[in-house]
Amino acid sequence: MPPPTAPPADDRLPPRDRLALAATLLAVAMATLDAALANTALPTIAAALGATPAASVWVINAYQLAVVAALLPFAALGDWLGPRRVCLGGLVFYTLASGGCALADSLPALALARALQGVGAGALMSVNIALIRLIYPPSRLGRGVGINALVVGLGFTVGPTVASAVLAVASWPWLFAVNVPLGALALVLGWHSLPHTPPGHRVDALTALLTAVTFAALIGLLGSAAQRAPGLLVAGLALTTLAAGALLLRRQAGHPAPMLPVDLLRRPMFALSVLTALAAFGAQGLAFVGLPFYFQSVLGRSAVDTGLLMTPWAVVVALAAPVAGRLSDRYPPGLMGGVGLALLSAGLASLALLPAAAGTAAIVWRMALCGAGFGLFQAPNLKALMASAPPHRAGGASGMVALARLTGQACGAALVALCFGLAGARGPAWALALGATAAGLAAVASSARLWAR
Repeated sequence: MPPPTAPPADDRLPPRDRLALAATLLAVAMATLDAALANTALPTIAAALGATPAASVWVINAYQLAVVAALLPFAALGDWLGPRRVCLGGLVFYTLASGGCALADSLPALALARALQGVGAGALMSVNIALIRLIYPPSRLGRGVGINALVVGLGFTVGPTVASAVLAVASWPWLFAVNVPLGALALVLGWHSLPHTPPGHRVDALTALLTAVTFAALIGLLGSAAQRAPGLLVAGLALTTLAAGALLLRRQAGHPAPMLPVDLLRRPMFALSVLTALAAFGAQGLAFVGLPFYFQSVLGRSAVDTGLLMTPWAVVVALAAPVAGRLSDRYPPGLMGGVGLALLSAGLASLALLPAAAGTAAIVWRMALCGAGFGLFQAPNLKALMASAPPHRAGGASGMVALARLTGQACGAALVALCFGLAGARGPAWALALGATAAGLAAVASSARLWAR
């Protein structure tokens, strides 16, 4: 038998492109991992800063507000200046803001630093797929996108475990301080390797500003209303959201590829898929922000135990996602999503009903059930969203995917704060029950796609 031969040289990326891929994946890994770290460590951070559980949710809301506001404008900026510049600028901003998070000595200071960190993360998330498309040739783009999805999935998967490991040996600021050397490394790699592109069409600055203001005001409105802020502030944010949103829609009316692609919502399958994603990620936000408090304040587990108990959900999601992707080629996404989200609803409801003396095994299988349900929903829903948009509008559809995910998660986090404010010690259980309801509504929306065009 002849010895095995090496793969052809053109099957491997050149060294410069490998460095560019490493920089791109490290950037998106930091942004993804950081969200999971902050969710898991939130009770510890609240206790250290002397903040109430409801107020501490601003550590999550501030980050999500900035990411949602920055995502579409930075994506448009990447089309104009090139994704290389947006990525490098985002890395600088994200790294400096991470240092600010580590040095924060009060909740307002940490929330402000997290908002700045979210601006950097929004820049990184807006161009990472565009960079993958530049690094990989068209014939191998699927491989590049798959590697990117794997890194994102691993970030969510290992986040709770990493948070537990760090908190076992160090204080919470180290969760953010670790981003400083990692960000510097990604910046050096990217500076020497990320591909250059010629300038594209100029960005309509007013449209970008209106987009950022609309979504920043919307997330601020959700958070302020959930915190039961003064009525004047809530009313002001509501008016700002409506006014900026109306001006944005008027500004981009008739544009063949608007920055906010609301015209795609006229397609029933696309609209139902966006609604499914909003409700499903709202349930995820309720769970991932509420569960750490539930494990520690209701079930009496430690911070380290909490991170480990959060892990089964993410691990099973990572295992279920490729299976769901293959099944979505054989079964309609409405059915896949309906079944998966019904499982998620059942898992969250069973967690909310756990007795205070519940054992580890009882928690783990319920978390695994939630992960299995969420994993069955994600890939088919993404496929339905992208397939129901015209090919030349893939960028707009991709932007709506990210907006639905981040807006849903932000709504979930805001509702957790509302549950804490209304129910006190029972707030975490209320949040899980509300998450089960949101997942049930998402299952209904997903199933409705079986009859949609």
